[in-house]
Amino acid sequence: MALLKKKEDKKPFVARSSAGGTGSEISPLRPVAVLKEPPCIGHCPSGNDIRGWLTIIAQREKLGLSLDEACTRAWRIEVETNPFPAVMGRVCPHPCEGECNRKVKDGAVAINSVERFIGDFGLEHALALPRLTSEPKPQKVAVVGAGPSGLSCAYQLARRGYPVTVFEAFEKPGGMLRYGIPEYRLPRQVLDGEIQRIADLGVEIRCGTTIGGDVSLDDLRREYQAVFVGIGAHKGRNLGIAGEEGAGVYTGTEFLNRANRGESVALGRHVVVVGGGDTAIDAARVSLRLGSDVAAVSRRMGAGVTVLYRRTRAEMPAIGREIEEALEEGIRIEYLAAPVRVVRNGDGQMTGIVVQRMALGEPDASGRRRPVPIEGDTYEIEADTLITAVSQEPDWSSLGTAEVKGSWLEVDEWGHTGMPDVWSGGDSVGLGLATISIGQGRKAAEAIDAALRGVEPTKPAPLPRVGPERIKLDYYEPKPRAERTVLGPEDRLARPTEEVDKGITDEAALFETTRCFSCGSCFGCERCWMYCQNNCVKKLTPEPGHYYKIDLTVCDGCKKCAEECPCGFLEMV
Repeated sequence: MALLKKKEDKKPFVARSSAGGTGSEISPLRPVAVLKEPPCIGHCPSGNDIRGWLTIIAQREKLGLSLDEACTRAWRIEVETNPFPAVMGRVCPHPCEGECNRKVKDGAVAINSVERFIGDFGLEHALALPRLTSEPKPQKVAVVGAGPSGLSCAYQLARRGYPVTVFEAFEKPGGMLRYGIPEYRLPRQVLDGEIQRIADLGVEIRCGTTIGGDVSLDDLRREYQAVFVGIGAHKGRNLGIAGEEGAGVYTGTEFLNRANRGESVALGRHVVVVGGGDTAIDAARVSLRLGSDVAAVSRRMGAGVTVLYRRTRAEMPAIGREIEEALEEGIRIEYLAAPVRVVRNGDGQMTGIVVQRMALGEPDASGRRRPVPIEGDTYEIEADTLITAVSQEPDWSSLGTAEVKGSWLEVDEWGHTGMPDVWSGGDSVGLGLATISIGQGRKAAEAIDAALRGVEPTKPAPLPRVGPERIKLDYYEPKPRAERTVLGPEDRLARPTEEVDKGITDEAALFETTRCFSCGSCFGCERCWMYCQNNCVKKLTPEPGHYYKIDLTVCDGCKKCAEECPCGFLEMV
C-alpha cells in the first residue's frame, strides 16, 4: 500500500448509501497505510528498531516462524544499529521506556529486559554479526579507543568491507564498559563475547597502544584514509577544595579503573563519595564490596560509605534502581551537602570532611535548581578516603597533537571534526550514555563510508510520529509488566562480583513482546478485514508489517477500517 502523508479534510463526511443511490455525497477519503515512528524508536539514541524486534517475536506464529527463527531475526534487527544487545540490555537506562505508549494503559513495555533476552540468545547461539558486503574495500580506517563509540564505528565499517584497526591504550578493549562499570552490573564474559564478534569480522584491536606515545594522531592520518577518535572521558576532575591534595583522594574514574583492573585500593573504615551520577553510585557500591573494614563499619553503624550530593534525590541523575540498591546495601546518601575542606592530622592522614549544607535556588543552565550554600551551616563527618565523582573529561594530551583544544571535540551532525578526515563520537564530544556513544559511532561510520565513496551521507526521511492518542487502548487486553528480579542485599555483598540484576525469565520475555502495541505498523489484527463491507481488504502472504492490501477500486470511503485500526496505521486521506 502506498505511503502518503495525511491531509486535513475540510469537507464534511457523508458515506455513499449501500444501495448506490444518488442522494448521498460520495466521500473523497480513502484508507491509506501510513507507517509511523513509535515513541520508543524516536527516543532510542542508538536508533534501534525496537518495534521491529519486539513484534517479530510477538507475531512469530502469524509469520510461520519457529521460536528460534523469530529470536534470530529479532537479534539481527537489533544488531543492525547496536552490536551490544546483551551489554545494553544490562546497563542502558532505557529512555525508550519512558516514552512507550503502553505506559498510559498498564505500564511501559519492559523493552530493556527483552533486549537483554535477545542479546543473551545471540551469545548462547553464537550468532555472527551480519556483513553488508563480501567485497573488501581498499581504504583503511583507524579507530582510536575501543569503547562503545569506537567499537560501534569499527563494526559498521567492517561490515561494509573496510579494513579497520582499533588502537586502545588499556590492556583490554571495552573502554568505560569495562573500566567504568562494575562486574556485578556487567559480567565480563558478556562484554567479552560481544566484543569478540566484532573482532571476528576482521577488526584488528591493538591493546596497550597509546596514541601520542606509541603512535601519534598525525601518523594515523598519514597511514589511514580516515580516523575516528573515541578515546572516552577517563580523566576525572578534582573538587578544588582545601586539603584535597594528599593521600586517600581518588577521582571516581580513577578508583573504578583500579578496582575493575583488580588492583588493591586501601580505603580505611569510612569512605566519602561526592556526586550524584552513575559513577558516584558505582564507586560507593564498589567501595562497600572492596573494603572489608568499610563493610564491617557499614554493618555495625550504617556509615561505612557516605555519598554527598549537593541537590536532592529528585535531581539525582543516577539510575533510580541503582540508587535504591545502594540504599538497601547500607550506603548513606546525604542530600543538599557539599564538601568544603578535607581534614588531615599532623601526619597528613585524612580524618574527616567538612561539609556545607545547601539549599536549592533558581534553576541553572541544566534546568535543575542551583544549589546555594547556607551561610554558617557546616558540619564534619569521618573520612579515611574521598572519591570525587563530579565530572570527567578526555585526556587530550595523550593524542600527541596540538589541534585539539578545550574539553571536548566539536563535531557536526555526522561526527566530523574540524580536522580533515577525522571523525569523533562518544565521550570525546561530551559526556553521555553508552547508548548515545553507540549511535554516534554508527553515524560516523556511515559518514566515513560516504566520504570514502565520494558521496554525501544521507539519512532516511522522518516518519510521522504516533502518540497514545492514536492508539485504541481498549482493544488491547490488560497485561501486567514483567519486573526484573535482583539478588537481596546480603547475597550481593557476600558474592560481590556476582551479577545483581537477574533480568526476567525467558517465558516472561516472550510474554512481554505481546504487550507491544505495534504502534504505527500493521500487526495482522484482522479488524480492517472483518469490518470492510465492500470486501476491499485482501489478505497477503504475511510479512512483518504487511498483512493486507486495500483495493481502492471498490472502496466507498466508509472509513470503518481506519476507525477500527487499533495501532494508528491506517488513515483516511
